[in-house]
Amino acid sequence: MNRRGMVAINSAVVLACLLCLWQAVIWINHLPVYILPGPATVAMTLRDRFPSLLSSLWITAAEAAGGLVASIVVGIGVAMIFTQWGWLRQTLYPYTILLQTVPIVAIAPLIINWAGAGIFPVMILTFIICLAPIIANTTQGLISVDENLIHLFLMYKASRAQILLKLRLPNALPSIFTGIRISAGISVIGGITGELFAGSTRVGEGGLGYAIIYASNQMETGYLFALVFAATVLGFAFFFIVMFLEWLALHNWHESSRPQTAE
Repeated sequence: MNRRGMVAINSAVVLACLLCLWQAVIWINHLPVYILPGPATVAMTLRDRFPSLLSSLWITAAEAAGGLVASIVVGIGVAMIFTQWGWLRQTLYPYTILLQTVPIVAIAPLIINWAGAGIFPVMILTFIICLAPIIANTTQGLISVDENLIHLFLMYKASRAQILLKLRLPNALPSIFTGIRISAGISVIGGITGELFAGSTRVGEGGLGYAIIYASNQMETGYLFALVFAATVLGFAFFFIVMFLEWLALHNWHESSRPQTAE
């Protein structure tokens, strides 16, 4: 059996052990369903509520993806500007890092008051959460270029734009994808956090955050676990999509995406 097969089997065994431990805790402590539902209860809830859960999942996915894509475009653009003008980077870069310290729960009501309810303010909140890692990693990658290569380009009279697009940007791709991977995971958190405040534009319809509020108010703990599972799957999906795109972009020439050989 190859290495990937062994990894898959080991992962399945670990998952099975965790599920058995989960069920054992319920049996030993005689916990009611509204306190901690068992794996079988959560699985049945997933089956019974699948249409509504899938609808909520798609709404949150659209909101998180919209904010993530916007943060990628703006983040890379800002980092490229910072690279071209060092004095501007030294002046404004610390303020972009401050975005990571902004308590999103505190500013969410403000954004919703300004932008109204619905999908758009949730995208704005996701954008704010995702922006800082992309700016930080992209800027670091763009400025971390071998000076000898820059001098080589200058010897051939390359312009600043050519150095940026043909040297700095390809060199920064691993760092850019690192920032995008980080943001891809937290984009789902941003989407759900925004939905907790934005609610829904139509009664009975909304994303995972809206569904979490509904399930919590109704004491449907099994549905809460199902929603957590759906959010986790969405986060993993975003993460692996970014990893696949990174492999497509780098596997032919960069050592970080080549298969690791055993020593």
